[in-house]
Amino acid sequence: MADPKTKLAVVGHADNQGVRHRLRILIADDDRDTASTLAMILRDGGDEVQTVLRGDEALEVCRLFRPDVVIADINMPGESGYAIASELRVRHGELAPLLVAISGVWTKPSDRLVGRAVGFDYYLLKPCDPNEITRLIEPLRTGLHRKAAG
Repeated sequence: MADPKTKLAVVGHADNQGVRHRLRILIADDDRDTASTLAMILRDGGDEVQTVLRGDEALEVCRLFRPDVVIADINMPGESGYAIASELRVRHGELAPLLVAISGVWTKPSDRLVGRAVGFDYYLLKPCDPNEITRLIEPLRTGLHRKAAG
């Protein structure tokens, strides 16, 4: 029997041959409501989720928690989401977690380009739809992960 902490069986899916992996997800956002709501939704989907409210806490939590996905607000106290993504890319290269930016302040096309340059795989604008985040991380859950195009 598979370890229930790492894999969930796919139930009611057309091809039941797949295995659904439980993800470790870090949410770094200084908006407590955004962080806790998104965490609740992802936990309901079977994932293990940690949240931090300051950017300077995110890198230490990443070191200890080893997330598969990091969802980071760009504008946070302590350290920006840009700095978090950049540091994770330097530390881990292509083995870095899937990096998803969310921002309600840095919304211009040039901000997205900076996000891409520092290593984010995706750059979403607030308020972002939790279903969009779920769609972006689903390939990791099913083992079909591809690096981002957007």
